[in-house]
Amino acid sequence: MPDSIHEIPATELKAMLDRNEPLELIDVRNPGEHAFAAIQGAKLLDEPTYQALLALDRGTKMVFQCHHGARSRQMAHHFIQQGFTNVYNVSDGIEGWSLHVDPSVRRY
Repeated sequence: MPDSIHEIPATELKAMLDRNEPLELIDVRNPGEHAFAAIQGAKLLDEPTYQALLALDRGTKMVFQCHHGARSRQMAHHFIQQGFTNVYNVSDGIEGWSLHVDPSVRRY
C-alpha cells in the first residue's frame, strides 16, 4: 500500500480542475478561514463530510488543502492510514492559490 502523499502546488490543482478530473477537494481549515477565502468546490472538513469521505472507495482521488500546506498534509496522512491510496496535498495551500491561480481569493 502506498504511504506517500502526492505533494502538488496550487497550479497543479488548477490544472486538475480544468481537466475536470474526478476528485474530492477537502479544505481542512476552520469554518472562519473557509468563509474568508475558499477555493470554489472545496468541501469544509466537518464531521458529516469526514464520515462521507470514509465511506468512499479507497482509490478515490482526494486533494487536501489548508492555508500553507501543513494541516492538510497531516490530514492527508490520516486518510492514507485509513487505507486511501490516491491522496494529494496542496503544498502551498490557499496562499499559493491566491498568489498563482486566483488573485481574487483574499489572502490572510
